[in-house]
Amino acid sequence: MKFLDEAKVYIRSGDGGNGCVSFRREKFIEFGGPNGGDGGRGGDVIGEAVTGLNTLIDYRYQQHVTAQNGRAGMGKDRHGANGASIVMKVPVGTQVFEEDGETLLADLLDVGQRVVLARGGNGGFGNAHFKTSTNRAPRHANPGLAGEERTIRLRLKLIADAGLIGLPNAGKSTFLSVVSAAKPKIAEYPFTTLHPQLGVARVDDAEFVLADLPGLIEGAHEGIGLGDRFLGHVERCRVLLHLIDGTGDHAGNAYAMVRAELTAYGHGLCEKPEIVALTKADALTPEETKRQRALLKRAAGKTPLVISAVTGVGIVAALRAVRCAIKPGGTADAPTVAKAAEWTPMP
Repeated sequence: MKFLDEAKVYIRSGDGGNGCVSFRREKFIEFGGPNGGDGGRGGDVIGEAVTGLNTLIDYRYQQHVTAQNGRAGMGKDRHGANGASIVMKVPVGTQVFEEDGETLLADLLDVGQRVVLARGGNGGFGNAHFKTSTNRAPRHANPGLAGEERTIRLRLKLIADAGLIGLPNAGKSTFLSVVSAAKPKIAEYPFTTLHPQLGVARVDDAEFVLADLPGLIEGAHEGIGLGDRFLGHVERCRVLLHLIDGTGDHAGNAYAMVRAELTAYGHGLCEKPEIVALTKADALTPEETKRQRALLKRAAGKTPLVISAVTGVGIVAALRAVRCAIKPGGTADAPTVAKAAEWTPMP
C-alpha cells in the first residue's frame, strides 16, 4: 500500500429538511387544524481515529465527503427522517487543519477518538409548531438550515516509540530490517527510503514500535533534499535513535549536521531523549572504530554505541537502551547507554 501522509478533502454536512404546511382534512371534522411535521436534521461529517491504518491513501481517491440531507416534514404530524452522518476513518496520529494548513481543528491521538468536522443543518419547523390560541391556522413553515462546507487538510504524524534518524545511507533501513519483520528497501545509493517505515522490535520480552525516517541532509528544514516533510513524524516519537555512518569522514560532523536540522525545525525535537550509535562496525578496523567513536563522543557529549547490522554486534545493546529510555521515567543519558553496551551483543 502506498504511503501518503497528507491529503486535501472537501467535506459537506447535510442540509436540514424543510418544514411542512399541512392541515388535517377528515370527513365530519370541519376545523382539523395544522398538522405539518418538522424537517429532519442533516447528517454530520465525523472524523474518527481507527486502528489498522497507517496511511491517508484512501483520501487520495476520495476527495469529496458529503453527508446525507434531512428529509422534509409531511402531513399528519410526520417528521422527516434525520440524514445519516458519514464517518471519515483516519489513522491514529492524524491532525485536521483548515484549508490554510495552519489552523488546527483536531488532533486524533487515541483509537476511537471522534470529532465533528461539519455539523448538519437543523430541520425546519412545520406549521403545527406555530399553532397558538390566537393563531390557529398558521400557513407558514421554516425551511431547513444549510449544512456546513469546508476544505480541510489531513496530516498524518506516525506514532512510534522510537524514531531512527541520521544522514542518508547511515544504515537505518538495514537496522530496521534486522530487528523487526519490516522489509524496507535497502540499496547503496542515498535516499533509498522515500517514506517512513514502521516495524515492531522485540527484546527481553518487551515490544516497541520503530519508525525508519528518510535521511536528513544539511538544509532539510528549508526544503532541501526531502525537506522537512517527514520531520513531523519525529514529533510523535518518544526517543530518537541517532545512527551515524562509521565509514564516513568525520562522525562528529555528521552528528552535528543532523542535530542542527532538528534544532532549526523546532517543535521540541532537539529536546527528545537521544541514543547515539556508530554503525557499520564490520567495515571498520579497531583503530578507525576508536577514532570515530572518540569524535562522535566529543560532538554528542555522551557515550555512543557501536553496532553492526551485518554481524549483529551491539544490536541487542541498542534495543535495550531504547527500551530503557521508553520506560516511564527512563532516560537516554550516558550511564544508561553505557550500561546497555555492557550487555552481551547478538551473536
